[in-house]
Amino acid sequence: MKEDKVKLISAEGFEFVIDKKAAMVSQTIRNMLTSPGSFAETEHGEVTFPEISTTILEKICQYFYWSLQYASGKETEFHIEPELTLELMMAANYLHT
Repeated sequence: MKEDKVKLISAEGFEFVIDKKAAMVSQTIRNMLTSPGSFAETEHGEVTFPEISTTILEKICQYFYWSLQYASGKETEFHIEPELTLELMMAANYLHT
């Protein structure tokens, strides 16, 4: 895996390869990837989320990229489907995003 990319793996095993800068939007992922010691996450740039479904992890990845754009001054709305709200809020809380 290239050093500027990370792989996020959902409960179902679906893999999302995203820019490390985008993943760092999450304090939890940042901690996992920068912890001292030889953790699998740090060495391989992979983080598995056994509690987060593919649908929710995909939305979270979209949010990371949206957040980077918003931080650079582009104001756009981030749409969340009502049926995903609760599960997405729980995942976002866990990820500190």
